[in-house]
Amino acid sequence: MFETRPDRDAEIVLLGRSNVGKSTLMREITGHDFTTGGKPGVTRQPNHYDWASESFVVTDLPGFGFMSGVDEERREAIKTDIVQYVEANAEKILVGVVVLDGKAAVDIIDRHSTEDEIPHTVELYHFLRELGIPPVVAVNKMDKVDDRDDRLDDIAERFGLLPPWKQWQDTIAPITAKRGDIDALNEAVRTHLEAAKRDDLKKFF
Repeated sequence: MFETRPDRDAEIVLLGRSNVGKSTLMREITGHDFTTGGKPGVTRQPNHYDWASESFVVTDLPGFGFMSGVDEERREAIKTDIVQYVEANAEKILVGVVVLDGKAAVDIIDRHSTEDEIPHTVELYHFLRELGIPPVVAVNKMDKVDDRDDRLDDIAERFGLLPPWKQWQDTIAPITAKRGDIDALNEAVRTHLEAAKRDDLKKFF
């Protein structure tokens, strides 16, 4: 498993497929530059950004799914490491942010939905809920989506949330990280920090 985590009491994790913009979002949240690349799977180890004085860390976990130049066995191992990391730190993780590509998400989810298979992104969302970690679905790259509300309703439905999506604003956050448009995510995260009685951390969002 990833052994890089600083010893902190509170954490927010970013999860999702490769190339959905997690590292760009991480940069927006922290104001700190991380390696972002046009090729899927640039992040192979977690990126942590922590505030030692607050005992708080934001973690960008590696993407899963297709990664150029990475064989399937290694991809599966990364996925296992992500699951184990979240399980091991569940009590300290205040919010799990599942990042999607707003333009491609519905197609990818539908392509991987069969009787025997649940798409990994959807599985991850339910996995967080089972562990008692509030999930927020950050629907990124919304600047490339024309039918905004319809698309967000479709995404809500894929995660088992009854449309209209607007009744789930603590769970579904449309963003465009590349343009710094992440207000909806900040609002959702603050809602969960309040519920966890961690108002002291709201200043980061």
